[in-house]
Amino acid sequence: MSLSFLPFLDWIALVWFLICWVGYTQYARIQHSKRPTIANQLAANREQWIEKMLKRDVKISDMTGLGILQRNVTFFASTTIFIIAGLLTVLGSTQQAINLLSALPWIEIASRAAWEVKIILLVVCFAYAFFKFTWSMRQYNFAVVLFGAAPDQSCDKEEHKLFIKHTNWLLSRASNSFNYGLRAYTFAIAVLGWFFNSWIFILCSSIVVLVLYRRECRSATLDALYNASHHSNEKPLPDYWG
Repeated sequence: MSLSFLPFLDWIALVWFLICWVGYTQYARIQHSKRPTIANQLAANREQWIEKMLKRDVKISDMTGLGILQRNVTFFASTTIFIIAGLLTVLGSTQQAINLLSALPWIEIASRAAWEVKIILLVVCFAYAFFKFTWSMRQYNFAVVLFGAAPDQSCDKEEHKLFIKHTNWLLSRASNSFNYGLRAYTFAIAVLGWFFNSWIFILCSSIVVLVLYRRECRSATLDALYNASHHSNEKPLPDYWG
């Protein structure tokens, strides 16, 4: 099958986009086991949360906090459905959209097929995000059940340890699924650069990787999470407005 429906530079840009997304995902997984990141620091903070929860007789505040996390994921899942519906509507009105945007001097539309590939790529990004959000939402539902079945203070320490370990594992999975969905949103923003030209698409894909790396591995927010669970080795933080 001929691949000439996309210019050669567009193929390079698309491959670079996939390398950035898949490559950064694999890199982030490796870094989680080697150095502090947002994901593993949240896991440490969640472990402290669950430990303190088991010492409380009334767990209303804990269930409320878990419900807030669940509602955040639900909001993104429902929003993603509307975005996909909008993109499919645009895909069904391809010619009208091309006629409208072709008048803009900074928009490149090589062909109808090229336009449709770009829209389909956006649909794939948001469809992936939707599946991640819904799985995260279900995992938070399971965590609510575990919170309700939490052992009381009369149980032995071994039962407490097992509960903390497995509940934190489940919450970490839910948080990671949510993070993957948000990452898909971020890379979908990079795809918007493709509607201008391929070079901007390549640049946006690279910038997204740098932004994600800085936020997850080098941010002051990470340092604050680290300080909260490592009181003997506190890292300096900028002022609130930095």
